[in-house]
Amino acid sequence: MYQAQDFSSLLGLKGFSDQALSLHFSLYQGYVNNVNKILERLAFLRKENQADSLEFAELARRLGWEFNGMRLHEYYFSGLSKNPSSLNSDSALAKKIVQDFGSFQEWEKDFKSLSLMRGIGWVILYYDQKEERLINFWINEHQSGHPAGLKPLLNIDLFEHAYLIDYGTKKADYLQAFLEAVDWQVIEKRFSENS
Repeated sequence: MYQAQDFSSLLGLKGFSDQALSLHFSLYQGYVNNVNKILERLAFLRKENQADSLEFAELARRLGWEFNGMRLHEYYFSGLSKNPSSLNSDSALAKKIVQDFGSFQEWEKDFKSLSLMRGIGWVILYYDQKEERLINFWINEHQSGHPAGLKPLLNIDLFEHAYLIDYGTKKADYLQAFLEAVDWQVIEKRFSENS
């Protein structure tokens, strides 16, 4: 059974109302609950030799949405902090960003431009271990569009629930608040564990 992580320490986060965060935490809890329900039901259907049923097929398809919704929110919340840290310019990640994007400012410009595109989804800074390269990706849905084998380092939730309460349709203001709340020490650690 998957257990929801407690991100309540983020309450009071600058740029994010407690109302919006609490709603977002509740949504995350729903993903965790649904992952567990689906896994239990799939196990039951396998045991009952019903793995060829329509119910099994639909639940198996739904699992990717719920699982990635759970995991992406965990990356998202754990990368934020009320006491955010700046990217250490001497870190391996900072050097890799400069190598792959030219500068931190160019990486940020690319991340922002993807984040401000119309639509719902996620923007994720991935690390491709095979090619030893950082890439920003737009991901439409939780379960589709993720590049195979790449490790997520930093992600922003661009579904409306993440910003409408606090910012209405001013996605750029939400994006700025998000970037100001990133705990780069956490992101650097993710990179060092995957490089």
